[in-house]
Order: sequence, then C-alpha cells, then structure tokens
Amino acid sequence: MLKQWLKIIIFVFFPALLSAGSAYADLRVFACEPEWSALTQSLGGKHVTLYTATSNRQDPHHIQARPSLIAKARRADLLVCTGADLEIAWLPLLLRKSANTNIQPGRAGYFMASDHVLLLDKPTRLDRSEGDVHAAGNPHIHLDPERILQVATRLTHTLIKIDPSNQTDYKQNLSLFTQKWQNKINLWRKQTQALTDKSIVVHHNSWVYLLQWLGLNQVATLEPKSGIPPTSAHLSSLLSTLQQKPAHIIVHASYQDAKAANWLSRKTAIPIVALDFSPALDESLESWFDRLISQLSGAGA
Repeated sequence: MLKQWLKIIIFVFFPALLSAGSAYADLRVFACEPEWSALTQSLGGKHVTLYTATSNRQDPHHIQARPSLIAKARRADLLVCTGADLEIAWLPLLLRKSANTNIQPGRAGYFMASDHVLLLDKPTRLDRSEGDVHAAGNPHIHLDPERILQVATRLTHTLIKIDPSNQTDYKQNLSLFTQKWQNKINLWRKQTQALTDKSIVVHHNSWVYLLQWLGLNQVATLEPKSGIPPTSAHLSSLLSTLQQKPAHIIVHASYQDAKAANWLSRKTAIPIVALDFSPALDESLESWFDRLISQLSGAGA
C-alpha cells in the first residue's frame, strides 16, 4: 500500500515540481537603465526576469553600488547596460563586488549597448577642465530610434547565445519588435516635420542623438561645461545671446533641477519642456517615445 501511494505521489506531483522549477529557469537580467530593461522585455518576453538598477527620475551617471544592487548582480545571467563610460562611477565596483563570472567583461553575459552603434561627439582631446567628457563619445544612444533597432538585433543575438533553446521565440520577438518600431519611426517622422531646423537650448549635452534624428539645432547649454551646474555668469551671457537670436525650446531632463531653465524661460518667453530621459517603470519604449514626440511637437508648434 505504501509503495502504491508513493507511486501516486510521484506520478501526480513530480511533473508539477518540474514545471515549478522551469518557471524559475528564466534568464535573470540586470539592466542598468530603464530603456534597456524595456528593450530586453520586448525581445526576451516570457523567458526573462528583469531587475532595473535605475529609474527615469535618476541620473544614471551618479548611482551608488548599494548592497541591494550587488545582490541582484550576483545572481544575474545577463548584464545589459549603456557602456561608453556612462556607468563608470558605479558599474566597475558593482561587477567586482558581485563576483559573478557570467557578467564580467569579455563574457557572454556582458552586454554594452554602445559597443554596437556608432557614437557621436567623440572628443578630439581629453581634458578634465572641459568638464565631464566621455572618451568613447556621447553614450546616450537610446534617444535615437534607429540605433535602438541596431541594439535590438545585437541583443537578440546575445539572448540566443546564452539561451539557444529558446532562439525561435527570440527571433520571432525581434521580428515583431522591428516591424512595430519601424512603423512607429515612420509615424514619428511625420509628427515632427514641423520641428526640423528649429533651435533648442538644453540643460546638459545629453540629447544629441535625438536632436540629430529630428533635425533640431542645439544652440546652447545651460551648463557652462558638461556636468558643471549652471552659473549666474553663464546664464547672463546666454540671456544676452538669446535676446538677440531667440531659440524655440528649452529642454531639460525631468530629473534635473529646473531652476536655471525656469529663469531663462521667464526672461525670454521661450517655452520649457521637461522630458523623461528614460521610460517609466513597466512602460514600453514605444509609449515612452510617443510621449517625447508629443511634448516636443507641442512646445515647438
């Protein structure tokens, strides 16, 4: 009788245990920024479990390698970050403390998006007196929809390399994402035709990819040098320039202090746009970019 009960238990419950175990067999992905978390979700679908180190209300340059981040990195199968020194202040320490061989440089689970696209604004010389200068070039590639597509293709290859058993799903997800994203690109181009050649003032030189894609002209920054907070002297000089030749829009990221932008806007009547630099929690890339385009189009009308 005992043997019969044991057979029943094994027959009924063992498959369920295997199924439960497989539910935890997803790729554990540590994404440095929300944009790469959103992209990985689109491409990985049901096969990935994501942790995002930052939010769209944080400056990704300035994050601490907290114990909670280290713990998540320690268990990750795949690391997806921007690279190009964007996370230089915290990611190397995080990787060292995690002691996770899967996500170290040179391993299959180490993915830097900037390694797979052409970077803009590469400095001709490195001089700390010029402020925060990224030696490899401007890292904020996620603001160009065309570069997003390039990264998506390379990230899919990485997912397949790490998890070849689900390659059919990954390829299908990439195909669906590409089609949907390309349709969005065509729509966004139509929606932003009126923005072409308009001049823009930015808080920090972080919008170069978006501005190039939209055909906007960056004429000034609120920061006197990259990463240096706005000063009264610089803003006064900028005011004189803009009174002679006004810009159309002032843009800053929603996580940045709006004090300087508000002051300049009051003096010049140039409209301000505060843009989320990354998607919100659980927001798709398409939805986030829809918001960017809508806000810019409204301000530039």
